[in-house]
Amino acid sequence: MTEVLSVENMRASDAATIAGGTSGRELMMRAARGIFDAAAWKAPAAIICGTGNNAGDGYALALLLEEAGIFCELFLITDRFTEDGGFFHAKCLERGIPEHLMRDTPSLKGYGTVADCLLGTGFHGEPREEIKDAIEKINASGAYVVAADICSGLSGDSGMGTCYVRADLTVSVGGYKPGHFLNLAKDASKVTVNADIGIRPVMEPYGLVEASDLRPYFSDRPHFSHKGTYGYLALLGGSDRYSGAIRLAYLANAAMRSGAGVVKVAVPASIRSDVAVHILESTLFPMPEENGGMRFDEGLMGELISNVKTAAIGPGIGRGEEIRKILHFLLTGFSGRLIIDADGLSELAQLDPEVLRSASCEVILTPHLKEFSRLSGKAVPEITEDPIGTAREYASEHGCILLLKGPATVITDGQRVLLTDRGCPGMATAGSGDVLTGILAATCARMEDPLMAAAAGAYLNGLAGELAESSIGPVSMVAGDTVAAIPEAVRRLGGISQSGPGGVVL
Repeated sequence: MTEVLSVENMRASDAATIAGGTSGRELMMRAARGIFDAAAWKAPAAIICGTGNNAGDGYALALLLEEAGIFCELFLITDRFTEDGGFFHAKCLERGIPEHLMRDTPSLKGYGTVADCLLGTGFHGEPREEIKDAIEKINASGAYVVAADICSGLSGDSGMGTCYVRADLTVSVGGYKPGHFLNLAKDASKVTVNADIGIRPVMEPYGLVEASDLRPYFSDRPHFSHKGTYGYLALLGGSDRYSGAIRLAYLANAAMRSGAGVVKVAVPASIRSDVAVHILESTLFPMPEENGGMRFDEGLMGELISNVKTAAIGPGIGRGEEIRKILHFLLTGFSGRLIIDADGLSELAQLDPEVLRSASCEVILTPHLKEFSRLSGKAVPEITEDPIGTAREYASEHGCILLLKGPATVITDGQRVLLTDRGCPGMATAGSGDVLTGILAATCARMEDPLMAAAAGAYLNGLAGELAESSIGPVSMVAGDTVAAIPEAVRRLGGISQSGPGGVVL
């Protein structure tokens, strides 16, 4: 698990490190060394400096480039400096490193590398005009762009920004921040790495899930096991208007390919023939219907969930009072884990919140931004400005696990926070959410820790999507391609190659 520090945690941890005897200048030089070592420098180099400690990293970086014989020039927004930054700026002047004011520089074209040392992770909001101008010149330079700590213009906590640097490489300093993964982060930087400069968190960090964390759950199975060992699942979805036989196949087949023992698919009786041909390995459980949608029947619902560890409701199931009755029954009468997605989330928003708070089962909600907006009552911009905080608050208040979907996924039970950053643009297609729900049902049925189970499902889904996109491309990819890639994703997570046992490094 890789540590991810909020901006507040990073500030407190940096201060504690300095109070413990490591000087700010030493940390600044370590940061510069980390940036220098991580990048493939092409001369000449331009280092664009703001006014804070991020600029100080730039001045220290210039000294390292000069020592290495790589010609560089400094471009300053203004001649104001922090105490430590001013120390390294004076050293640059002593060494004769050329410097210019950014406002007097019409263009950065012609430089092999441009280092962005304008704004640090503490920035949020709208950049000042002179900073905007510098960002635009960096983006128009055509150079190899290296961002120090974070792409200037992005928030370190949310990864949001209105005007931001687009970097080839970002070198996070001290520890990753949420803004290196959330929202616009993947569009802002092609590659992000971290430079460890000896700062240890003083508050509990968030966790970025890695393949090594999941390997025990996807490695070889014992011979002395059977289908019940790996979980009975119930998946509820479909209606005559949104029969979505293929969608339900994505759901069921994703669950089977992700290691479920038995999958029961509950659908309105009238669409069972359409669905049956697509889910040969799963068991169909026809339900009574009303106006083309599933109708609540307490006896049949009890039979459906009697022996299952995990149930999932939502994809294509439609809306209305009968669906609310089914959802209410599951929340109050099911003792396993319940995943609610799609239409299920819309109906949950219509129920008394107390039903969720007092649920008899462990509940995992999987909203995208608009669905979470309906659930939480918060506007989408408010959520994107603080995705971890809003998700954590909702999960804590309602006693559930929230899996907030996005370029990086936030998973929280209101206390712990996990992030997964696997996934790709090709997954922005109909049915991808159904695939995730099926995968989650499988991981939640056989993993003890529900938060880790949810994170494992999100990671496996994203990895399978990446594998599919690598062979098909983002434009032509469909959700079924992700399902088809699940076996290879499972092999990789388990450290098993196609040719037999052996480690596979992700």
